[in-house]
Amino acid sequence: MEAPEPDEEGTPEEGFIFVLEKATLETAKVGKGYQILNCDDHANFLRRHGKDPANYRPDIVHQELLAILDSPLNKAGRVKAVYVHTQKNVLFKISPHTRIPRTFKRFCGLMVQLLQKLSIRASNGPEKLFKVVKSPVTKYFPAGARRVGFSFSAPEIKDLKDYVKALPDEVSVVFTVGAMSHGKIESTYTDDFISVSQYPLSGACCISRITNCLEQKYNIV
Repeated sequence: MEAPEPDEEGTPEEGFIFVLEKATLETAKVGKGYQILNCDDHANFLRRHGKDPANYRPDIVHQELLAILDSPLNKAGRVKAVYVHTQKNVLFKISPHTRIPRTFKRFCGLMVQLLQKLSIRASNGPEKLFKVVKSPVTKYFPAGARRVGFSFSAPEIKDLKDYVKALPDEVSVVFTVGAMSHGKIESTYTDDFISVSQYPLSGACCISRITNCLEQKYNIV
């Protein structure tokens, strides 16, 4: 896997961090090798082990990572880091320079490799594109960072464009979005816990709204 060159030299001191919580990235030996369990390919396997297939949705975190890393916001060098926290309490960091596999099958193969080897380097350099790190995720937040959690069940609906405009420019901002099919994220480490629509949105749709509003604020076309 190659790490593409960032579009801008360096990354600004203040930037944006995304945390994807409760991702279902669980490996199991199915047949001859290890696989990331998902509701389509492993429904019978999961039921035999007393688990609900509907809870196994690794496609959600795949879609969310594509939404973040493919965004003009990231390509302009404004995303500082992406963290994924799984339901099995594994935390890993993804470099903003990473090009995520387009297809779900290849993405799952990469996640198996990560969970076994604990890191994945770029094929064209020493940079670690994926790296398992110690919890909690809050230890990696910059001092004074503004921490924002998103959920349809949050008590308050905000106009995201106005909310983003009001965010201070001089501090880093952490956006936390759920990566599971049901339930809500734990809001213990967030300063604000908000909803951005009167309708339930997919995680990828919510992230696209966030990145789009930030791109408008900073004139990133």
